[in-house]
Amino acid sequence: MIRFGVIGTNWITEKFLDAAAQTGELELTAVYSRTEDRASQFAEKHGARHTYTNLEKFAASKEFDAVYIASPNSLHAEQAILCINHGKHVLCEKPIASNAAEMKKMIEAARANEVLLMEAMKTTLLPNFTSIKKNLDKIGKIRRYVASYCQYSSRYDAYKEGKILNAFKPEFSNGSMMDIGIYCIAPMVALFGKPNSIQATAHLLESGVDGEGSILFQYEEHDAIVMFSKITDSYIPSEIQGEAGSIVIEKFSTMENVRIQFRTGESEDISVEQNENSMYGEAKEFSALIREGKLESSINTFENSLTVLEIMDEARRQIGLVYPADEKGL
Repeated sequence: MIRFGVIGTNWITEKFLDAAAQTGELELTAVYSRTEDRASQFAEKHGARHTYTNLEKFAASKEFDAVYIASPNSLHAEQAILCINHGKHVLCEKPIASNAAEMKKMIEAARANEVLLMEAMKTTLLPNFTSIKKNLDKIGKIRRYVASYCQYSSRYDAYKEGKILNAFKPEFSNGSMMDIGIYCIAPMVALFGKPNSIQATAHLLESGVDGEGSILFQYEEHDAIVMFSKITDSYIPSEIQGEAGSIVIEKFSTMENVRIQFRTGESEDISVEQNENSMYGEAKEFSALIREGKLESSINTFENSLTVLEIMDEARRQIGLVYPADEKGL
């Protein structure tokens, strides 16, 4: 069993713990939280024996060998580098950093300490995403990629009433693109690499983050459009359009149903069985890489994560969204 600790005691961490338990290879032994009460409650609930409220002591602990980080986006890089410098393997929630500059420092630290660093981008590790890659040639020359993920935030009502929660605060490097638009951008990069150009638009909320937005990308022989929102819902599927047909994807973040609609009128269901917990693939990949002594995922690569951040950096520049993390540095 690979012993691991967690930073972040929220519902995302709980979902990851369920996925980790299903792998049969990861054992939670330590919990970090800013308060002892929260750390103890979470540790007791999930069977961890050790709790910490001091981040330095947590990172230096001998009670675990890997860490899952699910803190606010703005804290990812600093916390990850601290753990990496203490020899811990790191699985960090998406976006792995606030910007590309932070990501480069994380990669540098991981290589210097010879530990694994991986972004917890679940979508690219889903079996149905693998199926899309395997079947992509069936739709002929690719001409357009359209991805939509718009989900009304459970915290937006509070925002409209004047209570600004973390999800809408720029000091935490949040907003619709960073929180959910990334689910549209990362698979695009995994499939097609870095685009030649981008054009971004967005609606900025008074708090300073983007409530919704769209980005148009240009590749050599196709274009791509991604749409994201935390202030509206969307019910349309996403698709990859080719000259011979289109791959239609429902619920893009989890890719639950995938089919090819050919120009001939025929249709082929290319969906495969997936774990009900969409985070299972990332937990399995992380544990397998540690067992095999590998320091980088061949799927959620450093290059892909860095490219996604570079894209979002440029998109934020175009829409005028600056985070304190951009100016602070590490």
